[in-house]
Amino acid sequence: MQGKFLFEYAVIRVMPRVEREEFINVGIILFCAKQKFLKSVFSLDETRLKAFSAEIDLEELKENLCAFERISMSAKGSGPIGQYDQASRFRWLTATRSTVVQCSKVHPGFCDDAEETLLRLHKELVL
Repeated sequence: MQGKFLFEYAVIRVMPRVEREEFINVGIILFCAKQKFLKSVFSLDETRLKAFSAEIDLEELKENLCAFERISMSAKGSGPIGQYDQASRFRWLTATRSTVVQCSKVHPGFCDDAEETLLRLHKELVL
């Protein structure tokens, strides 16, 4: 397995009614320390989300997911959490919470290219 890099990822989920524990996968967050990589990507199927939960506020959901991306990249406007190191940001974003936007448990794997792996997981688990 030489040349392979350990990575961790979680599936980003939308759970409109937390008490029901029903969710739709909307994105992936992936962290690879050796490649200094932390990024999240999401896709919203608005028709599917509205069918799943007619009362969901899509604009608010988009804002929350964009904040997730900004924190991942430590981008401007990511607040104090966005200033943490990559590992701490990943742990904070994937921590268990009772909110509409949640993450699955963290899963490990090995990859050659973190970006390529992120896009492959997104295609397989979200699209």
